[in-house]
Amino acid sequence: MGVLTSQKISVYYDRFKGIDVTFTKDMIQVTGLLTQQIHLKCGNDFWPCVVYTVSFGGAKVVANVKTGLLTKLQANNNFVSIRFSFKPPGETNAVTFFVTARVLGSAPYGNSQDVNMFNIQFTNRPPDDFIEIIGRVLDANINSAKRKDARVPLTPDNMRKLNISSSESAVFIQGVPRRCILRDLSFSGSKIIMMGVAKFLLDKEASIRVDFNDPREVFTIKGKFVRAENVEGKKEMVALGLQYDEAVIPMGYKIRLNDMLTSTSAGNRGTGLDEEAAK
Repeated sequence: MGVLTSQKISVYYDRFKGIDVTFTKDMIQVTGLLTQQIHLKCGNDFWPCVVYTVSFGGAKVVANVKTGLLTKLQANNNFVSIRFSFKPPGETNAVTFFVTARVLGSAPYGNSQDVNMFNIQFTNRPPDDFIEIIGRVLDANINSAKRKDARVPLTPDNMRKLNISSSESAVFIQGVPRRCILRDLSFSGSKIIMMGVAKFLLDKEASIRVDFNDPREVFTIKGKFVRAENVEGKKEMVALGLQYDEAVIPMGYKIRLNDMLTSTSAGNRGTGLDEEAAK
């Protein structure tokens, strides 16, 4: 961690401090949240808990109340600390820290009499590591909506920035893998070239495999071919535009593209991003 400048972390904090993040399976994976190491500390005692949502101002956690937690909270005027632990993809060591907070209230979780959902407010700004981990995800999610059609042509330079070693990939059509060449990527889709006939592939559902390195991550993204055209001079080849199913685009994929796009200067024309986006 500690890759971002303090200025960028402050930008994250100011932009996203009112946004809640729900810890879905995808969110746990991309943040590297170590779920077995999250605890609620009250006084000198620790209670395992499950993080439901977080923001830069607080969290909602689920914990067992049959172990004396409510009594302990009352004795400590509802002051607590949350022990967070993350190991984001590519990191060697876990990042662990405490965030001081106060419980604003709690209620039974679902129909359980043993487990409560606690509404917790942080009493101080959380550590920079926390802001960096959560802010990076929020930044990618928001930019994926704002810049969903910004296309990244897979030039050698852009492939290096994305840590993609080869444009050769596989597309799965009706579950059958077919070799293809990736030509560009965006938050909302990709363009590929493969052997085939345009009229037989248009409107077909398919999944594309995108391989990243450092750290190694492989995403298989579902979508549908919405554009198809012949490749000039190669009658056996077809160029296809795959539009992703927005509901299943992996957050890790969004983060990869967002990191590359935001690190590229807006005035840098060498990437071809502006020209492709204009098209």
